[in-house]
Amino acid sequence: MNPVLALARPDILELQPYQHAQWDPSLERMHANEMPWRAQGDNTQAGLNRYPEPQPRALVERMAKLYGVPPANCLVGRGSDEAIDLLVRAFCRAGQDSVVITPPTFGFYKVAARIQGASVIEVPLLPGDFSLDLPAVLEAGRRAKIVFLCSPNNPTGNLLDEQAILEVCRELATRALVCVDEAYLEFAARASLAQRLAEFPNLVVLRTLSKAYALAGARLGTLIASEDIVLLLKRIIPPYAIPASTVEQVLALTEAPQRAMAAARIRTLLDERARAGERLAALRCVVRLHPSDANFLLVQFQDARAALEAGKDAGLLVRDFSSTPGLPNCLRISIGTPEQNERLLAALERL
Repeated sequence: MNPVLALARPDILELQPYQHAQWDPSLERMHANEMPWRAQGDNTQAGLNRYPEPQPRALVERMAKLYGVPPANCLVGRGSDEAIDLLVRAFCRAGQDSVVITPPTFGFYKVAARIQGASVIEVPLLPGDFSLDLPAVLEAGRRAKIVFLCSPNNPTGNLLDEQAILEVCRELATRALVCVDEAYLEFAARASLAQRLAEFPNLVVLRTLSKAYALAGARLGTLIASEDIVLLLKRIIPPYAIPASTVEQVLALTEAPQRAMAAARIRTLLDERARAGERLAALRCVVRLHPSDANFLLVQFQDARAALEAGKDAGLLVRDFSSTPGLPNCLRISIGTPEQNERLLAALERL
């Protein structure tokens, strides 16, 4: 058994999970109180009158193949947000346990912890290059149950140093989970840390189809961890988390031709990121363009409000982070189509 399970809430370890209706596709179903007829207009393969498979085998196997890990190490859910929530609920006792976050970073880590009643220890990224403050993260991690690290980081766009992440895993091996959110990894030149699971039983990796695979609306994320952690989280995940229609759509849209199209679009986006970055860096209204390994650019302006309004006047919305500590006058600009990028650049050039 993974020694990290000793960090889980004792009541979750003892929990008898919800007993969903037995799943046997070879038998006709008269056991789950479903309507025996399809709704008019329902043309799905499985039929929306039927409850979906709790952890759809075909979907789990597809995600495992996509990310290069065994199916037993995968848990699929409604985006990475659900995986974050499950981790906090399984390992953090309200009013007693803590998580570590490294701001400026993805905001839902803090929200999930606060909902659960866990405290949040903030260890800011180092100013300038937004790298990990490794000694401070290790010190805080010894007082926490989960350390959340986003790499590439949102909203700064930078990869965190891989050796620093692995050092956190190593030093906190029996003290805390280390959850590495790789939502933007497809836009970076680095292999996934999911390949290091066998070395670090406390490592959890989050992947998503929302960014690179153009499936944000499908809400499909994958948690990759040791089999013991996956089995633990299966105890508390809602019994029918992934709608049957989502399963069918995701399977159809992650076949080989669609994966090839996604790879081609990523290459185009990276070219656009480089082109837009070069143009932005030369603008008189720009103070600093931060390096990016994601599908967006973090830009510090002379006047973020003026830049934001210029984008709106061009019919484009970018994200204002100027009130975030450490990001004065910063906007996060998602890379769009070439036409959208050009329209925004033209608007900013007039400032």
